[in-house]
Amino acid sequence: MAQLTLRFPEPGDGEPILEAVRETLPELCRWMSWCHPGYSEADALRWISSQAQARESGSAFEFLICGGNGRLLGVCGINCINTGNRFANLGYWVRTSETQRGVAANAVKLLVDWVFQHTDLERLEIVAAVGNDASQRVAEKAGALREGTLRSRLCIHGTFHDAVIHSIIRPTQSPAEPRR
Repeated sequence: MAQLTLRFPEPGDGEPILEAVRETLPELCRWMSWCHPGYSEADALRWISSQAQARESGSAFEFLICGGNGRLLGVCGINCINTGNRFANLGYWVRTSETQRGVAANAVKLLVDWVFQHTDLERLEIVAAVGNDASQRVAEKAGALREGTLRSRLCIHGTFHDAVIHSIIRPTQSPAEPRR
C-alpha cells in the first residue's frame, strides 16, 4: 500500500473531485444520497466551499484522501457531529480504480487518529446500508466493531434502507502502573 495523506479540500480541487466522482458514479449513486448522474464541477465546488465554514463551526471535518503522488483517491471525514453526546458519523468513499487496495481502511485509521487528537469526540459511527458489503468490510478492516442493524436508517434517493452500524471508541488511557 502506497503512502496516503489526508488534507482539507481547497478551491482548486473541483476538477479532481469531479473526475473521481465520475469514475465512481455507479457505486456512489447507489449508496450516497448526495451523488447523482449529473454531478458536476459546480457541485464539487459548492461542497468544497462549504467545508471551511463546517470546520470553523465544528460541524464537519472532511478530508481528501491523496496517494503518494498527490492523486485524489477519495474522500473521508466526519459529520453529523453531536457535541452533547460527543459522537459523529464517519464516512468514506474511494474511486473505483483504487478499491481493494486498502486505501479506505488506511484512510479511516488516519482519520480516526486525527479525530482523537484534535477533538473531544468519544465515539465514531460508520453507518452503511445493508448490501453495501464493501463499506462494511472497510469498517471492520479499520478496527470498527459491528453493533447491529438499524431499520430504515438511511434514505438514499427517496428510498429508506436498513443499515449496519459499526463504531470506533476513543481508546482509554491505561492507568499508570503503581510505583513500588
